[in-house]
Amino acid sequence: MTGSHETGIRADEPGIRLDAPAPGWAVEADVVVVGSGVAGLTAALRCSAAGLRTVVVTKARLDAGSTRWAQGGVAAALGEGDTPEQHLDDTLVAGAGVCDEPAVRTLVTEGPGAVRRLMATGAEFDRNADGEIALTREGGHHRNRIVHAGGDATGAEISRALVEAIRERGVRTVEHALVLDLLTDAAGRTAGVTLHVMGEGQHDGVGAVHAPAVVLATGGMGQVFSATTNPAVSTGDGVALALRAGAEVSDLEFVQFHPTVLFLGSDSQGQQPLVSEAVRGEGAHLVDADGVRFMVGQHELAELAPRDIVAKGITRRMLEQGARNMYLDARHFGADMWEHRFPTILAACRAHGIDPVTEPIPIAPAAHYASGGVRTDLHGRTTVPGLYACGEVACTGVHGANRLASNSLLEGLVFAERIADDIVASGPHREGVPAVHRVPTVMPLLEPSARAEIQRIMSGYAGVLRSEESLRKASAALEDLARDPVVRHPDLTAGPGTESWETTNLLHVSRALVTAALRREETRGCHWREDFPERDDEKWRRHLIVHMCGEELTLHPTATADFPPVTPDTTREPQS
Repeated sequence: MTGSHETGIRADEPGIRLDAPAPGWAVEADVVVVGSGVAGLTAALRCSAAGLRTVVVTKARLDAGSTRWAQGGVAAALGEGDTPEQHLDDTLVAGAGVCDEPAVRTLVTEGPGAVRRLMATGAEFDRNADGEIALTREGGHHRNRIVHAGGDATGAEISRALVEAIRERGVRTVEHALVLDLLTDAAGRTAGVTLHVMGEGQHDGVGAVHAPAVVLATGGMGQVFSATTNPAVSTGDGVALALRAGAEVSDLEFVQFHPTVLFLGSDSQGQQPLVSEAVRGEGAHLVDADGVRFMVGQHELAELAPRDIVAKGITRRMLEQGARNMYLDARHFGADMWEHRFPTILAACRAHGIDPVTEPIPIAPAAHYASGGVRTDLHGRTTVPGLYACGEVACTGVHGANRLASNSLLEGLVFAERIADDIVASGPHREGVPAVHRVPTVMPLLEPSARAEIQRIMSGYAGVLRSEESLRKASAALEDLARDPVVRHPDLTAGPGTESWETTNLLHVSRALVTAALRREETRGCHWREDFPERDDEKWRRHLIVHMCGEELTLHPTATADFPPVTPDTTREPQS
């Protein structure tokens, strides 16, 4: 450990930073990976195996991110008769016309090999009576191509295997650490990150990891909404950091609401129990209170239609009937199948007083997965030189307007490997650490209680159903918080601290999301505008790029054919 290398301030730096103390300690590395899900740990393992000094920074414990909560599995063309081309077709359909086809082709072609390498690392997937990998089906897939583990505990098994591998390799880790901001050198290239280590971590207070390559693998931003399947740590920290650093983000308006989340009441907040799509894949039916299968006739795949279609079908039925929820009926599975195929879901339901063996499960859509994020190319490079992104924090172009079920873990695997290979090929080793400059403009922080206000605004005005009126209300309320919180909300300002930093990150991400959602005047994928109910390919078959210059957000569209033309080795001018 060494002292801080901060030597000055760049007056021309366009970004902003969180209000935080100067780093009191520093660690030197070749690459720092922020996040410990499937994407982060895969990148870290591959970098470490290539001999790079690798540091993993994670917000809680190594196994506490979103990966461990993944129930369904990993999609890959591993079964007899299945092909990457068929997987590509299903992904493009789910993405509703705005997937980047080269990115999807990369995913489905390299996916089977990436899954096999994950198995070689130690992940054990369920097998059938013949000893072959058991494959199941989920919404939007026309083939059985989902590998799973422990019935419905796939993420937990993947997390276990990768964490064990990280520990066996002796990769340096910093747990209980919230990443704050990107550090850059005098040329504007990435030079590491600042972070705050909470009391249970290896260091106390604000410090830095100096490295010429930073990999963001911080997961999602589901906590911008009141009800979500995301864990409490999913506060959009990576996207917010990237925005402040001047990186481009894309497709933030496409937030996937999972159709079948255990309904715990209209006032329930925070992380909600997920009822995996695999339950429908095995034959469960969506029904209303009268037992009517309302998805039949709405789509050729009925309950197994892509998630945006199912979520909309559920929401429409709820509105038609004035109901707070619908139901998932899998009583015909019987106790044995529930106990062996879906033990985690069964336990969660029973913990809340519901027995799926004997009664339908009350469900409703809740915020689940961000299809957009920090804009990258096919090697995970962002528009800031030396900054990479993979997993849910990234927008690789794979998901388009709506993620195909179980493509997320696969995306984390494939693009994390590509990032590691690019870092190794670029040879980031260096002698010493160049001067690191702190961004002069400091963002005022919000007091932690503002988190509930942000969630109320986003859930009420920018959730499943959106309109110009609702989004303008959301925008005005968020801008009111951002513009002058000291004057306008004296009770919502605070000094530096974990909860204040998280709340401010939520504000940044929410503003960017609403900016894009207001601009996209159509209904596409998981973006549903009541005032523009039709898909409009002529005007909106494109991506919306959001960029932050100072505290101001700018937005510009780009055609899908041009996405993502990332030029990581040059300094880009702010877009207007």
